[in-house]
Amino acid sequence: MGGEDDSRRGPAQVSPGESDPRTETPGKSEPRTETPAERLDRNLDELTGELRVVVTGVQVLFAFLLIVPFNVGFEHVGEFERIVYFVTLVLAACAALCTIAPSAEHRFLFRLGDKRHLVFNANRVAIVGLGFLALAMCGCMLLVTTKLFGATAGVVTACLASIPFSVLWFAAPIRRARTLARRQVVPAPSPLRERPSTAASAPAAPSGRLRRRA
Repeated sequence: MGGEDDSRRGPAQVSPGESDPRTETPGKSEPRTETPAERLDRNLDELTGELRVVVTGVQVLFAFLLIVPFNVGFEHVGEFERIVYFVTLVLAACAALCTIAPSAEHRFLFRLGDKRHLVFNANRVAIVGLGFLALAMCGCMLLVTTKLFGATAGVVTACLASIPFSVLWFAAPIRRARTLARRQVVPAPSPLRERPSTAASAPAAPSGRLRRRA
């Protein structure tokens, strides 16, 4: 039978360069054989690929907001909707600013040997841009829902839409990062070795006092 054949074959063979999923520790991966410069290059490539996806969404959202005031129906929009639209437009502009900023900074720091600063600063700016993007998308939900069903339904919809953004984009990754940081903290060994106790090394004291000679 199939089960007996699998047991006779023994454990599955793992090809060189691949890790065995049965022995992997969560949060720990195989060490890479790369120099610090190669690691920065890899981090920059990963960040650039991720920003391509984010920038596309930001551009589509920003373009949608730019053409809204030029529609004929925008003249009948109330004061509350105009305020929501303006705030959402500003948030979308800030999201575009933060997600495009790493490319602009890279152009000015090109071949100046400051890639470490560029990578870490771009990472922080991209996270801020994601925050602006999440707020802008919730603002769009508020604007459209208010136009269709009223301000109360718009506020409720925007609040409900903010929950998955908060959990999936921020809360879950931050919680995972803190968990991994606690696992990687290893207490440093004491530089001083334990000395033998004085009680064990000292000779035993006499049990009674010596009697004086008469």
